[in-house]
Amino acid sequence: MGIARHDRPRGPMEVLEHVAVSANEGVHGDFRGAVRPGRRPRRQVSLIEAESWAAALAELDRSDDPSLPWWVRRANLLTEGIRLPREAGAIIAIGADLQIEVTTECDPCSRMEEIAPGLKAVLTPDWRGGVLGRVIADGEIAVGDEIRILA
Repeated sequence: MGIARHDRPRGPMEVLEHVAVSANEGVHGDFRGAVRPGRRPRRQVSLIEAESWAAALAELDRSDDPSLPWWVRRANLLTEGIRLPREAGAIIAIGADLQIEVTTECDPCSRMEEIAPGLKAVLTPDWRGGVLGRVIADGEIAVGDEIRILA
């Protein structure tokens, strides 16, 4: 598992070993997680599968490119060895307490083309760009925590 955040739009990604994740602010210190008054969050936390990232890079023939670590995708969490749900409403549990409800697919944006030509296209099929979710149970998480699909 990997953890990353950025404190402003287009800001640099910071890779972490552990972090608090809450319904009030998403990944602590990440600008996307804060809930605006009167709004229901849809994209507090973003997750991507290591396998999907590897498949996308393989299609670009850039599997061994050190300039393309997973966090350039701008996702908060990297999972490995588990297939993320491809439908809204599914619940992902991480560590002892954190629960995230999947709200939608994380569609790759034009920013991916700035990172590597063709990246947007290879992240598009089968939710390869990852999933977005909202926090429904707060928790502290760390690299190496177990990830489970509850529903």
